[in-house]
Amino acid sequence: MSGRRRLSSRILISLLVILTITSAVGFGLLAYAQRAELDRQAEQRALAIAETTAADPQIRQSMQDGGSGDTVQQIASRIETLSHASYVVVIDLHGIRHSHPHPELVGKQVSEPIEVRNGNPWVGIDHGSTGRSANAKAPLYGLDGALVGEVSVGIPERDIVQGFTSELTAFALYIGVALAVGVGASYLLARSLKRSTFGLELHEIAGLLQDREAMLHGIREGVIAFDPAGRVSVINDEARRLLGLGPALGETLEDLLPEGRLRRALSGELLSSSGSDELHVLTDSHCLAVNRMPVVLQGRELGAVVTVRDRTEIVGLLRELDSVRGLTDALRAQQHEFANRMHTLAGLLELGEQEQALEYAVELAGAERGLVAGIRERIDNSLMVGLIVAKTTVAAERGVRLVLEPESCLGADPGHLRRLLTVVGNLLDNAVEAASGSSPAEVRLLLRESPDEIEVRVADSGPGVPAGCAEAIFEDGWSTSPDRGTARRGLGLALVHRLVTRHGGTIEVSEGPGAVFRVRLPLPDSDPAPLGAVFTAAPPVLASGPVPGHKPGQEPELALTQGGARW
Repeated sequence: MSGRRRLSSRILISLLVILTITSAVGFGLLAYAQRAELDRQAEQRALAIAETTAADPQIRQSMQDGGSGDTVQQIASRIETLSHASYVVVIDLHGIRHSHPHPELVGKQVSEPIEVRNGNPWVGIDHGSTGRSANAKAPLYGLDGALVGEVSVGIPERDIVQGFTSELTAFALYIGVALAVGVGASYLLARSLKRSTFGLELHEIAGLLQDREAMLHGIREGVIAFDPAGRVSVINDEARRLLGLGPALGETLEDLLPEGRLRRALSGELLSSSGSDELHVLTDSHCLAVNRMPVVLQGRELGAVVTVRDRTEIVGLLRELDSVRGLTDALRAQQHEFANRMHTLAGLLELGEQEQALEYAVELAGAERGLVAGIRERIDNSLMVGLIVAKTTVAAERGVRLVLEPESCLGADPGHLRRLLTVVGNLLDNAVEAASGSSPAEVRLLLRESPDEIEVRVADSGPGVPAGCAEAIFEDGWSTSPDRGTARRGLGLALVHRLVTRHGGTIEVSEGPGAVFRVRLPLPDSDPAPLGAVFTAAPPVLASGPVPGHKPGQEPELALTQGGARW
């Protein structure tokens, strides 16, 4: 319990000291001001007594006659007694006293000058023979109106001190009440602050802050925390790097990111509350896994924490593994086909049909050479030829025929080669998968190079793009097929779209049965980029209806028109 009270006690003591000091200073200033006010009031009271005395007809007559006799002393003593003044002294213009509380001083000359010769009263503090007092002097006129002297009256300091003491007692009571209220408020504030810090002491809070900073900026995971209002309260360097953000503290996702899948994923719209990494999101240069978890502490909702993991290399490796598996399946199919051919040749030789066996072997060799030669007649680039031959084998193993359009033509060193390989590979993979299972199962490829652009067109005989999904199909994560367990679905078309639009190209897709994708990349290629780079998405250019040259429902052309090789 003492540990939990430490912070609140420190806050309470600090506020109590502050309140005490400020109350003492305020009390002193108030006392000083009140004493000055009481002195002023005493001076005005003394002036009123002095003017009353100076207006007495007997004193005026006596002073006009020279002030002889005891009349002035008797009247002044009576007024002094009635008014509780410390003294009432009547002085002529020569400075001679005609009345005084001490009779032995009557007839003696005062040491101070006459202050009222100009006819105006005077007030001040006097330190005379009767002690400190508030003093006032009023001009004294004879009955004929001539100035004959002055009346000096003093109010004793004890009267001022008594009034000052009574008022200070009230002031002290008020300040004590205010101080007590301040102490109570300080105690409540300390308890409230203690609850706000969840019972942590100052050194514990400082240690947590240091640990948090070291952890946040030391891990290789992006971390973003949002407060209950949706503003960014914590963000580490890795999150800024992965998401391309600058100073983001205090801002909302709407201020930081444009509308799109990434913003919806970070806000939790695309994620469930299970806490698992459910989504890969593409940015300009990364493929990310996003996780969002709400934060609740002691029943209070404090916002949410989003973690972002870079999965670019892993996704690339998984896609490469998936491609290798496809090639392995194709090689296995070729092995089976090769074994069948060898068994046929062996059987013919065993039967002594040497000539027929020779013809069979020559026919097989010619067909294989014809396949490659037929592609070579239209495609001069060896990398692209190898890609098409490999995709042809994979497609055949899945029961899909791949047709290279007769008007295809591509030079030996075309522009955008690396990007072109990525685009063609991804589009053919999607097309073969879509056409698999249809009847007839067919994919048609057009590669055409002109001085201004390179055109890629891939058409398949599959179910096509659902109505209204022509835009969504290019978003990362969009797919009509389940994940295969290795490569994440819905990334291929997003990669192609970013790749094409980043380099000034366009990509079109038709809706309805038999999807047709058309890609145009402008020439010359002024910005070569590494194969597999990921680029910023832009709105797709949509096309409706079939692309010229492809007729859905028509019996597919299953062979190259030159070279005689069939796929």
